[in-house]
Amino acid sequence: MAEIVKTEGVLGGKARLDGRRIAVLDIAERVLDHGRTPEHVVDQLDITLAEVYAALAYYYEHIDEMNAARERRRERDEQLRRESKAPETIEQ
Repeated sequence: MAEIVKTEGVLGGKARLDGRRIAVLDIAERVLDHGRTPEHVVDQLDITLAEVYAALAYYYEHIDEMNAARERRRERDEQLRRESKAPETIEQ
């Protein structure tokens, strides 16, 4: 059975597939947000169908944790967008 682990220093301590650097949230988002089938994710990430379903099960069993991670990612992405649009300062 596929195992989900968290390790400090690996993917920032995010829930991931044991032995891999693939986050649960990344798998869940491919299926839930991008409409990919689990079989498509298997082919894309070179993981097993059991690993996809283990990630989805973890996602739903820890929905508050996953929602918080999504919010942190959204905030980080928004900050990066703001920074990339900020006018450059020219020193004289």
